[in-house]
Amino acid sequence: MLISGFMESRCENCIVRQFNALRAMNKEELKAVSDSKITKTIKKGEALFGEGDKLDGVFCVRDGVSKLSKLSSNGKDQIVKLVSKGEVMGQRSVIAEETTNLSAVAVSDMQVCFIPKESIVNTLNTNPNFTVEVLRHMAHDLKQADDVIVNMSQKTVKQRVAEAFLYLKQNFGEDNDGFLILTLSREDIANVVGTATESCIRIISEFKKKGWLKTSGKKIGVVNERKLLDLIEGFQT
Repeated sequence: MLISGFMESRCENCIVRQFNALRAMNKEELKAVSDSKITKTIKKGEALFGEGDKLDGVFCVRDGVSKLSKLSSNGKDQIVKLVSKGEVMGQRSVIAEETTNLSAVAVSDMQVCFIPKESIVNTLNTNPNFTVEVLRHMAHDLKQADDVIVNMSQKTVKQRVAEAFLYLKQNFGEDNDGFLILTLSREDIANVVGTATESCIRIISEFKKKGWLKTSGKKIGVVNERKLLDLIEGFQT
């Protein structure tokens, strides 16, 4: 994958590295990464990589949000995770030297830094603190994957939809009118919770009639967080 559109940004001075394993690199290692990486603006809807791709490096998110999803046997996308500022994509594939098992598509305009594989592997071999940080972040990703499996098997579709909206509010915030800043399509919301788009639309409509959500075109806002929490905890139906 060819990445163009160079922009000047030094890893040594970048605040987002404090949120990922790059914080364990020393000054010389960060300089080497800065000298080798390239940065690009990714437009909403553009793919960073596809399922089955062989990656030559990792993507560090400077700004914006990407969805990581897997295509099921029936041709439906299951969104596994939303990746935001400070997170790194592709490290498992690069370290394991395997093709990607997920695809990454921008759900908002993004700025990402592409760090070549050599910079990551060389540091893994020479800096044990960096290795531990990478393992810690990969373990966290595994825990999140476990939580997704448990949610799918133990929670109803309505509970998962409610949980998705609270997650979007808590992690990405609201605008001045009380609508979620990160606007996902109804199809993407359905793919996050693992249901049909039509079912997701019906549930959103039901929540709106109950006064729990509000909508304006594609935008959705949380009106009654307490009622959504009660539903998630089993106190509402």
